Amino acid sequence: MSENREWSVGYRSYSRIMTATATATATATHPTVTLAPPLRRVDSPIGRIELIGNGSAVVSLTIERDGTLPHDGDDERSDAVLDRAAAQLSEYFSGTRTTFDVPVTLCGTEFQREVWARLGELRFGEVTSYGELGLSTGRATAGRAVGGAVGANPVPILVPCHRVLASNNRITGYSGGNGIPTKVWLLNHEGIGHTE
Repeated sequence: MSENREWSVGYRSYSRIMTATATATATATHPTVTLAPPLRRVDSPIGRIELIGNGSAVVSLTIERDGTLPHDGDDERSDAVLDRAAAQLSEYFSGTRTTFDVPVTLCGTEFQREVWARLGELRFGEVTSYGELGLSTGRATAGRAVGGAVGANPVPILVPCHRVLASNNRITGYSGGNGIPTKVWLLNHEGIGHTE
């Protein structure tokens, strides 16, 4: 028997729905039930981080907000991909890693995926503006849409949306963790100049 279960990914004010297939297979000895995707939490200087995977890639990274994560009540069920992501994040926060090579799966519109692909090209310490992102996608006047796509990034840090600033290097917002203070920490960690 199979049924679809929905998991909310993100916070109440900004969440996505991820569908996991729950499968129950009765055998002569006992049933097997898989109800939820792999889940792992990691401590970091910007708060706890929750990683969710699909078995072959990271599909969600959420930074703690006001002391909570979306699935705090659920047991961790890590796998090799999430263990690798956790190790790479720990290295990043300790200052020994500047790139990530853990696989990610990004679900979104074609435009969002195009913006996220551009973000993925940014190197450690490199910054871009919303206008430059718009130009690189062939939509020079789509600043608001670019901002929306950047804010909808399902795997911040791994896909570095914190490296996007206004054209005058001003921070205009951040949807991860506790917002602007989280972005300031990440920018400072990478030595990226900015104004608040």
